[in-house]
Amino acid sequence: MRTYILLWFACTMSVLRAQNADPTKALVYDEVQKALAEDPGATQLNLRDQALFHVDDDLDKLTDLRFLNLMRNNLEEWDEDIFELKKLEVLNLRSNKLREVPTGLGSLNRLVRLDLAKNEIRSFPGEIGKLRALRYLHMSLNYLTQVSEEVSKCKKLEVLELQNNQLSHLPASMRELRKLKKLNLGHNQFHTFEETWTQMKGLEELNLEFNYLRKLPPGIGRMKTLKTLILTHNRLDSLPEAITELKELELLILSGNALQTLPEDLARMTGLKTLIALENNFSEEEKQRIKAALPRCKVYL
Repeated sequence: MRTYILLWFACTMSVLRAQNADPTKALVYDEVQKALAEDPGATQLNLRDQALFHVDDDLDKLTDLRFLNLMRNNLEEWDEDIFELKKLEVLNLRSNKLREVPTGLGSLNRLVRLDLAKNEIRSFPGEIGKLRALRYLHMSLNYLTQVSEEVSKCKKLEVLELQNNQLSHLPASMRELRKLKKLNLGHNQFHTFEETWTQMKGLEELNLEFNYLRKLPPGIGRMKTLKTLILTHNRLDSLPEAITELKELELLILSGNALQTLPEDLARMTGLKTLIALENNFSEEEKQRIKAALPRCKVYL
């Protein structure tokens, strides 16, 4: 009996040592194998916060997967098995250590949402253009210096998050994204408010906080669908009168600039619900004029 117990203990310790040698592999193996054993037709798999360096080789056997969450792991390279999941609609790889996006991504042509935020990606993948069903693309907190022209082929794109990169220009072809509603370009290197943005006919939210803008173009008045405009911490010392043509604008944030006055026809902005313009150079007289011009708007000066 004692011999049996000793043998059992030795085997158990051997297994534990093997698992401890690569605990992340054991964790993901358990999840993938569990799914294969219990529900080989599973449509969702959550491997978030598992300290993974790779995924199990059998991942591609879960051929019905539509949702795959690999957020907050230690992935430095893409596992090719991911590209075999042809029914995938949501892929979350936020907060890993990926440096590039391989060509295989283009095979996931059913993707609706792709989250690659908070990685170490330095170039915008042209393969994105093959994802014709894509509606939400999150690539904030990377090291991007440019955006590929190919993104304009994602005609269904509604949300594009590019904040906290090193961008200073966007391709003119992005005006073709007629369904784009939200564009976040905060914390980048933009010095010019590009005319391309004024030609995005369906845009509802534009965030340009923490850039280096000195002026806005008269063409901003063409952005008739805009509801939110965030220009916090730029270098603006004036606004064009054309901004008062934005009748749908509900939220305007101008804090942290060098503004001394706002447009004379401010009262035309009848849809404005909230104006936040702290940390500027308004006189007390100008502050009172602004508040009087916007009686139904919450004004913070």
